[in-house]
Amino acid sequence: MTLINLAFKSIINRKASVLLTLFTIAISVMLLLSIERVRQEAKQSFSSTISGTDLIVGARTGDIQLLLSSVFRIGHANNGLSWHSYEYIKAQKGVAWTIPISLGDSHKGFSVLGSDENYFEHYRYGNKHPLSFAHGRPYHNAQEVVIGSEVAKQLHYYLGQKIVVSHGMGNTSFHHHDDNPLVIVGILEPTGTPVDKTLHVPLKAIEQMHGPKHTGTHLIGRKSHDDAHDHDHDHDHHRHNNEALNSQPGDLVGKPKQITAFLMGFESPLYTLQVRRNINTYEPEALSAIMPGVTLRELWGMLDIVEKILMLFSGVVVLISLLGMLTTLLSSLNQRRRELAILRSVGARPHHIFTLMTSEAILITALGCIVGLTLFYSLIFIGKGVLQAQFGISITLSMLNSYELLLLGVIMVSGTVIGAIPAIRAYFYSLNDGMSIKV
Repeated sequence: MTLINLAFKSIINRKASVLLTLFTIAISVMLLLSIERVRQEAKQSFSSTISGTDLIVGARTGDIQLLLSSVFRIGHANNGLSWHSYEYIKAQKGVAWTIPISLGDSHKGFSVLGSDENYFEHYRYGNKHPLSFAHGRPYHNAQEVVIGSEVAKQLHYYLGQKIVVSHGMGNTSFHHHDDNPLVIVGILEPTGTPVDKTLHVPLKAIEQMHGPKHTGTHLIGRKSHDDAHDHDHDHDHHRHNNEALNSQPGDLVGKPKQITAFLMGFESPLYTLQVRRNINTYEPEALSAIMPGVTLRELWGMLDIVEKILMLFSGVVVLISLLGMLTTLLSSLNQRRRELAILRSVGARPHHIFTLMTSEAILITALGCIVGLTLFYSLIFIGKGVLQAQFGISITLSMLNSYELLLLGVIMVSGTVIGAIPAIRAYFYSLNDGMSIKV
């Protein structure tokens, strides 16, 4: 304990250089743990976005592209699939449920997803968790919308508020569906998935917004009908609204010509491969059926090299910080030869000198890890909202897992080994007769 106290006082005496070394180690620890935590949580967030779904079906394209566009709202599907094909596949033997998905509209940068009542009944995320409502209920007609928790939080929306959906994806749109305002009837509980940043409407609402009478509204600055027909247009608009308001939950599907994709669940896993093969060889239309779990593994396989590069980068930063500590200890060693000689004169043995120098390196490394942990948790606390809002990655302020503790252990061992190098030199200095006291 005396040597530890002595080592601590020695560090305090050289606080300027030690603080610089300590800060370098702390930054490297923060960087290493942050990269590892974001990597783990990104995988978990992606994996938990959808569960309990056996197949995702869409127009023929790459498996990863279909998964990203239909589930993660990343990118765009090249084509849609016909409603006739959807109904045909839906009627196949062994199909327990299907969820049609129609994408392509947005609201202030948030995606709009058209579906039917099966979406709230069968969609699962995480460990097969169902969607639940923080406020309100599912939509019952084509004039209603259910929004995700992040939409409500960022835009400060509430139940009963009317909103207007825009054509196209992204923050900027030149065509708004002003003649089809939607009323917010439900706000979903947070899920940590793209559902939080999505507005959900019935397929019938999508059809009404993109029906034949709206084809002319894509021309900027021009009306879709002549002024002579304004009265008939208003009458027709009110008639459609009344029909939608009086429709029942079973009438939510307006039989669109096309949808973007659909999710499938089967009564038994035995049907999955058989139906998938039938869909991939479906002659009337070029379709692709993917298994979400398999495609996610393919995606992470593609990103494996990126993960390794990030870990290599953070490892190099840690190594540089430890080499900086070695440089500091070695450069101060010659200046401390008088101090070591005095210690020898009062009875310190060579192994005591070795222990003292090694203890200093261990203390600097340990303090660097503690400060690095503090910076790590501060960074997670500050940045978790940005990661959730911008990238859909949910980060939790949890205790270090076994792998993160292992990384810290490797850093501590590496710091001890690095500190042993100047300690060995000091050991041999103390054996040298020339290290006698010169006072």
